[in-house]
Formats: sequence, structure tokens, C-alpha cells
Amino acid sequence: FPMAATDPQVLALAAQITESREQDIPLLLLKLKGILSSPSLGCEESNKIKQDIYDYGLTQYCLLVLKQDHAQLHGAWATAAQLAEILSHCCVGLEVKEDPEEFYTKFLPSVVDSLLVLGKRLQARFIRAIKDKEKQDFLHWFQIVTDAICWLFGGHVQLAARVLQNDRFLQLLITDDVDTAIVMMSVLHNILRINSSVLLQVEEETLHSVLDELVYKLSSTMNPAVGSASTKLLLLMAKSCKQLVQLFTARYKGLKGLLSKQWTGKGFDREVNQLLDLLYLEQSSGKGEMQKQHEAACIIQAAWRGFQTRKRLKKLPQAVVTLQRSFRAKREQELQHLMKQKEDEALKLQMQLQRRRAMRLFHERQLALLEVVHASQVNKYMQEMEEKSALTIQRFWRGYRARRIFHQQKQSLKEYKAAVIIQRAACKFLEKRRRRRPLCPWKEPKGLTDEQRLALQQKVDDYIKLHPASQMSEETSKELHMQAQAKLAQFLLRNRLDQRAAQRREALLAQVNTDVELLMNAPGLAETTEKDFGAFMSRSIPVATKARQAHNTMLKYTRWPWWKKLGDEFMEDDVIPDDAINTELETLFIGGKK
Repeated sequence: FPMAATDPQVLALAAQITESREQDIPLLLLKLKGILSSPSLGCEESNKIKQDIYDYGLTQYCLLVLKQDHAQLHGAWATAAQLAEILSHCCVGLEVKEDPEEFYTKFLPSVVDSLLVLGKRLQARFIRAIKDKEKQDFLHWFQIVTDAICWLFGGHVQLAARVLQNDRFLQLLITDDVDTAIVMMSVLHNILRINSSVLLQVEEETLHSVLDELVYKLSSTMNPAVGSASTKLLLLMAKSCKQLVQLFTARYKGLKGLLSKQWTGKGFDREVNQLLDLLYLEQSSGKGEMQKQHEAACIIQAAWRGFQTRKRLKKLPQAVVTLQRSFRAKREQELQHLMKQKEDEALKLQMQLQRRRAMRLFHERQLALLEVVHASQVNKYMQEMEEKSALTIQRFWRGYRARRIFHQQKQSLKEYKAAVIIQRAACKFLEKRRRRRPLCPWKEPKGLTDEQRLALQQKVDDYIKLHPASQMSEETSKELHMQAQAKLAQFLLRNRLDQRAAQRREALLAQVNTDVELLMNAPGLAETTEKDFGAFMSRSIPVATKARQAHNTMLKYTRWPWWKKLGDEFMEDDVIPDDAINTELETLFIGGKK
């Protein structure tokens, strides 16, 4: 505690609070009200007592109690409201000399927040209360807290903007309850009366929220008290700042009609008329400014249209040439389209005539044949003609399908061939470069210095001492050398044979793939021509002869009489004896092997 002379009542109360229990502290703090309201105190003595109360931490105690649950205090909300009033009176008129920055930047804003929180809780309790006695009590305590807030920012003007920007203040203002709304509008009126420029210091969103709520109260209620308070607030704002009048006319265009129709003759016509005069004056000045802007815009538009017209007239000859060129091109395109259409029609007519002529010749030929063919052979002849016609249609269809498939696969085949050509060229290039690669010239190693040579010799001697070599005779060494040479030669020979076998396998696989592709693309027996036989005949005369002999042997076997097959009753009909075939196919060329 400070050693300077202090008020004995404050000193006794501080000692009593220090020795008391926590739940008894709120009731003890209420004694500060009697100390502060003593009639014998002058202004200087009152400020000295407030300084002592702050120095002994009693104001901090009040703030801590207000931050607790108010329902659990002795006296509940009444005690909390009285403590709020005591705290605000202790803070006003107090001049802190030691660490004033903490008092003004931390303690006072914390007091404002606590009082607003208490006011919000009292407002919620008042709205939820049912009994008239409870509602009156909560409203009385709510007025005490709001008066404490007004007293606080009345003594510290800088707190007005802090209160207005607080979210809980907006929550208190934005309510449908008439009594608490009137109280909060009186708080806002006191803020504007103390600091009229505070609306220009807050954020634009906060200002719009406050104005929206005031205008909403004018439009949503018929209560004269609410309407009078809202109108007086708007008038005070309009008188304090001309920019707000411009905001009224721009943001709330129906405000003039609302005031003149709904709130005229309600007992506060003087304020309504003053506000309407300000709004109409701003509108008339705004109209004059808008007229000037309109005339300036007309001049700019006229100059721009003149410039565009002159520019268009300069480009008119070029535009005419372009138009004529496009017209001639379009007319030429239409003439070509008409000529092509006429050619298509003539071709279509010619094809129809040729088709009719062919049909007539076909029918005449059929009639002539019917006259020649005997009546009993007509059905057979017609069946043969149908088969020929079906074969012709099938042949054309297969040709069309093969051409379509070929065109579809042509691109992929071209890409495959191109890839093969590129790979072949790359392999040849790599092979040539591998052959032309010169041998690296011998680079003589750098010589060792005497110190390096001695160190290396020492390492060699140490290694030989640690790892002595096994004794081996010269004959044993030669024998091991000969064995290694023999195994190396055997490995090289086997490697060469494996390479030849691999090449042979690749060649056989390529030949098998070629034969399989030929067999898969082979036409049917009914469509086979003499040209197709060349793809399946061997160029080797002995092989072709042996194949023909084997075929004749199989045909003979199938024509044997039954008594020659008595020993084969348990064989299947399609199985041919291996001996009969092997005797003829011993030297037949199959898959590149005899």
C-alpha cells in the first residue's frame, strides 16, 4: 500500500476487504458509495479519495466483481448495478500520475466493455421477465448502468468512439423493446452531444448499422416516443455533419415521404420539419449539381459522336471497296453453288437413265434366256442366278469392308513403318559411331613424389605383413592358367552358339508370324483364285514335290477299302497313321527346318 496520507475510511475499507472472504467483497465495496457521496467533501478532496481508491486497488476489485456471474452475488443484479455506478464515479475526475498509459489504454476500455456486458444481460432479463415488478426492477437497474456509461464517457471524451464501435452497444440498440430502445437512444444522444464528430471517427460499417436501425425504428413502429427519439437523433446527426445529410438522401430515398406522411402531427413537428428542410435543401443542391453533370455529359457525347462520324466518313471509300469485293465474292460463290447443283442433278439424272437402261437390258436378257431354257430347268437356273448375285454382292461388300478397314489402319501402319525406319536409321548411326570411336590415347600417370612413394611402399609392406601370400609353385600356376584359358574358350564358344540359336529362333518366329498372318488373311475356298495360290506355295521344287506326294498319300488312305482298315477299328475317322505320313514327310520343309 502507498505510504502517503490517505483517507481513514478508504484505508479501513481496504484492510477489511483484504481480510474478508471472497463472497463478502461485493457488499463491502458498496460502502464506497457512501464515502464518495459524503456532503462534506469538496472537489479536491473527492478527487483525492478517488486517487486513494485507485491506488489501493478498490476500483480493480469492482471491475473483477463485475466480470463474475452476477446472479451469484449478494443482492444479485442490484448489487451489480450499484457497483457499476460506483466504478464509473471512481473513474471520472481521477488523474493517475503513476503509469497513466495503462489506465487510459487498458483499464478504462475494460470498464466500458464490462458495463456494456452488464447492460446486455439486464436487457435480456428485462425482455424475458413476466411480472411487472421484475420488469420495473430490471429496467431501473438497466437505467443505472446506462447512466454510469454516460457518466464515464462524459468524463473521458475519448471513450465515446469506443462505446459506439463496440458490438454490444449495437446489440443493445438493435432491439424491438420500446423501453430499452428509448434508453439506448438517449445514450446515443448523449454521445453525439458530448462529441459531435464521433460519427466521422467510427468505421463506415458501424455508421451504416446505426443509421439503418434508426430509420428502421421510424418505419416499423407507431410509438411517438420511439419516433421522437429517432427523429431527434437524425436531426442532431444532420446538423453536426453535412456529409451525413448527403448519406441520408443517397441511402434512404424514402425517408422524406416517411417523415411527412407517418410522423407529422405526432407532437414533435418542429424536429420533423427541420429534418425535412435539410433533406430538401440537400436534394435541391444535388439536383443542381446533377444538372451540371448532365450538361457536361451531353457535351462530351456530342463531341464523341462528331468524332466518330468524321472518322466513319474518312473510311467510307475503303468501306465501299470492301463491300463491293465481298458482294462479288458472295455472288461468285452463289454461282458456283448453282453450277455444282446443276451438275449434281445432271449426274443424278444420267445415273438414273443408266440404271433404267441396265435394268431393261437385264430383263430382256432374262426373257431371252427363259425362251431358250427348258421349263424344267427354270428353277435351277433362277437358283444359280440368285447364288451368283449373292456372291457378287458379297464380293463387293467384302471389298468395301476391306478398303474401309485398310483406310482405318493406314495411319497406324504408316506410323509403324515410320517408327521402323527411324529405329533402323538410329541403329545404323549408333553402329557407325561405335566403329568410328577412336581409342582413348594413353595418358601417362603423374609421377609420385619421394614422400608419396615412401608412404605407398610403407602401406604395401604393412599389408604384406598382415596378409602373407600362400606359397605356390610355377607348375601349379601354369596349370591354373591353362584351366582358366580352357574355361574361357568354352564359355566364348557356348556364348557364340547361344547367339546363333537365338538368331535362328528369331528367324523361325518371324517366319511363323508371317505364315500365321497369311493364313489369317487367306480368302475362302470359294473365293480363291490362281493368284492366291502363289502365296502358299513353296519356291523350293523338292519341298513342293514332297508336299504333293504327302497330299496324295493322305487321299489314298482315305480311299482305302474297309478290309484294309480292320486293324484300325479303335481309331478315330479323322486320324491318319503316323507311319503313312512319316514315310512321305521325312524331308518335308516345315518352318525353315528339314
